[in-house]
Amino acid sequence: YEKMHKALVATGRPIYFSLCQYGWDSVWKWGPSVGGNSWRTTDDIQDKYMSMSNIGFSQAGLSKYAGPGHWNDPDMLEVGNGGMKYNEYLTHMSLWAILAAPLLAGNDLSQMSPQTKSILLNKDVIAIDQDPLGKQGDRVSAEGPFEVWSKPLQNGDIAIGLFNRGHDAEKMSLPLEQLGLTSSSKVHNIWNPSDTGHGPWTVPEHGVVLLRITK
Repeated sequence: YEKMHKALVATGRPIYFSLCQYGWDSVWKWGPSVGGNSWRTTDDIQDKYMSMSNIGFSQAGLSKYAGPGHWNDPDMLEVGNGGMKYNEYLTHMSLWAILAAPLLAGNDLSQMSPQTKSILLNKDVIAIDQDPLGKQGDRVSAEGPFEVWSKPLQNGDIAIGLFNRGHDAEKMSLPLEQLGLTSSSKVHNIWNPSDTGHGPWTVPEHGVVLLRITK
């Protein structure tokens, strides 16, 4: 990796250096020192909910190793490849955005359905992923199949993901005190912007409610 980094620098051109180490040897601890801009933190993803969720939710605790110029990479997006349901793809895109992960489309871009485009091209979700503060999000709480994740954003905003990993639709609420929020905080529901409420929200099986909150 050091040899490749030196060779890339010698070209005099800006080149993004992605390390594929499959998460072995705690690559997130030494990736920056060998010039890595990102590094795979897991084995290969598959277009299946269990693969995607096991990979995505296993990233808890790695946020301190990410920042501008060096990112944890839980592998590419499977959105649009047909192996998951709509709500599962929303979970996929939402979780990767909270993780500040490289958003690498792994589908056939020439054959995208309107539904696939609505997920991959959602500017509000991309803005969460690409937020200039450069902070990776992390797990706030996990209780049974329900997980709450948060990501600090520029100007004091915060992105919140309410994830239901269970097999039944269930209501989930914001743990306001745990997140340092109040009931007067402004809430923007990313995937359902017409919903201007403060919850609780019914989160479908394997689904998510993704929020951007202004304190």
